[in-house]
Amino acid sequence: MKTQFIELTQPTPSLADMFNKWENDSEMVPLTRPNLNKADLERQWKVTADEIKERLHYQNIYLIYVDGRLVGEMNYMVDPDHLYKKDPGTAWIGITIGEPEGRGKGIGYAAIRYLEEQITRMGLKRIELGVFEFNKQAFNLYKRLGYEEITRIPEFTYWQGKMWADIRMEKYLGNDPAFSGG
Repeated sequence: MKTQFIELTQPTPSLADMFNKWENDSEMVPLTRPNLNKADLERQWKVTADEIKERLHYQNIYLIYVDGRLVGEMNYMVDPDHLYKKDPGTAWIGITIGEPEGRGKGIGYAAIRYLEEQITRMGLKRIELGVFEFNKQAFNLYKRLGYEEITRIPEFTYWQGKMWADIRMEKYLGNDPAFSGG
């Protein structure tokens, strides 16, 4: 299995179609976006290539390929308003493994490590992320990678008939002996 991470520079309509597929996949929606209620959870989103291109002004986006097939995307932005801790020079990361064959094979682990390398190369020292409390698999992955919980924002997202917290986690780069930084 060969995994590649390729920086997105020019979104295409076919790429927007993949993003739409993942954004509206009933298995992915609860994991990738906060939902205030059942209607939010069931709402269909439409993403265009132009909208993805607009995101490139404030997000670095990387496509995740396995054996030449697009299976997901990951991204980071610097100092967004939604950070819990407003430490300047903080990257907020997001990752979506949209295709089922890309899950449970260590691709998420490799993708996060790759993002950490890119963020370190940008001279940033801290990463923050959010993971919904029911997403135990992702939470455990982040813990294994050295992320520490800094707070829980209660009543953050709706799933399975109730509201769940968003767990905010952080990692200071350079404090991880397993991380080479490039």
